[in-house]
Amino acid sequence: MAMAPAASVGTEFTVEQQRILSKVLWRIVPFLLLCYFVAYLDRVNVGVASLTMNQDLGISPSQFGWSAGLFFFGYFLAEIPSNLALQALGARKWIARILITWGIISAATAFVVGPVSFGAMRFLLGLGEAGFTPGVFLYFTYWFPARVRGTATAAFLLGIPIANIIGAPISSSLLTLDGIAGLHGWQWLLIIEGLPATLLGFACLFTLTDRPEEAKWLTAEERSWLVQVLAAERQAIAARHSSTLKDAFTNWRVMVCAVVNFCAIIGSVGLGLWMPQIIKGLGFGIVAVGFIAAIPYVCGAVTMMLWARLSDRGGDRSWFVASALLFGALALVVCGYATSSALISILALCGAVIGIMCYQSTFWPIPSSFLTGRAAAGGLAIIVSVGNLGGFVGPYLIGAIKQSTDSFSWALISVAAFLALAAILIRVVGISLQHQVGAADTCVSPAASLSKGT
Repeated sequence: MAMAPAASVGTEFTVEQQRILSKVLWRIVPFLLLCYFVAYLDRVNVGVASLTMNQDLGISPSQFGWSAGLFFFGYFLAEIPSNLALQALGARKWIARILITWGIISAATAFVVGPVSFGAMRFLLGLGEAGFTPGVFLYFTYWFPARVRGTATAAFLLGIPIANIIGAPISSSLLTLDGIAGLHGWQWLLIIEGLPATLLGFACLFTLTDRPEEAKWLTAEERSWLVQVLAAERQAIAARHSSTLKDAFTNWRVMVCAVVNFCAIIGSVGLGLWMPQIIKGLGFGIVAVGFIAAIPYVCGAVTMMLWARLSDRGGDRSWFVASALLFGALALVVCGYATSSALISILALCGAVIGIMCYQSTFWPIPSSFLTGRAAAGGLAIIVSVGNLGGFVGPYLIGAIKQSTDSFSWALISVAAFLALAAILIRVVGISLQHQVGAADTCVSPAASLSKGT
């Protein structure tokens, strides 16, 4: 049976084409989602470990904050080289290397003896994990046309809410292993949660396929259609935008997107780290805090998938990103002013998480709409690495304002200002792309115009 040509710009894929894309999504994304869940768990499990680790090792709160934050600096330094290596060596081998490396380092953190060695291991963990997230985003450009990339990205990013929903109970339960084989509970936590990443690394070698051309699990006709569509998309992007590594560093849109991601991650990581204390301040007990803190992420997980699907079907994707950021900013302002009402505060926290997660699921297809080749490898790495510095700034900013005002109100309002700034900046990028292509839909795959020549 001959494959139908790709749909024209602005139209949907045929039923047969949607079946092929669904087949690719179910083959690739669930495994990467599992990897991201483990990655996020290994990134934040020291928060639970610190409940007993800090006292055992004599680590003060300030030492813990700075040492834990060194993860983001290691991530920042190695992000671009890692993504370029992925493009050169292939996603299958390089993502496997990343998984194995961070799994070993995460488990080895169990044997730190003080704040210095703890900081060193966090820095090494950042180096080891660097390149995973932008590498996956780059990998998606090899497999998914832009029109469906938002859905694939959202499905992958489900690892964040899943880790927040079930990660804390898993990690805290491992602390009960204290004393077994002469190890502390926090040591068992780090060892046990580090091993899955290493095992997934070896599984990656047998699970992922570098390119559609090599996918034996697709028929010859399915491979031919997907390769043709993606090649046409890359050619169309390259015709309008440069594709060299140098262009990634000189393209103003890359730098603006990096600032957008920086502002958004200030909200994402800052709110995620401080949310338990915000909820506890509303008068809830420790056990209740754990369950209530999961509610916003359940809401975010559902909403981000729906929002990504809408953005895939919509026109200018930057409107979806900006709307999500503004919604999150408004929710944070409400939460900052509604400290006297626990119900309103919790609903506002749900809104803030929904806005931030909807941002994450719709933002990443935008850079890949004007980046291809080595420019995509370098540009996506720049955007992620600069953005991750917000993971250090966010928690520090909220903590500093909370300490000086003895309230979370102004801290949350300050974070809201960063989200609002990000919304404005992403619209600047969206408007410029619209003007350049002379069309309303900046993020619909140009490869879809392949059908015009058939």
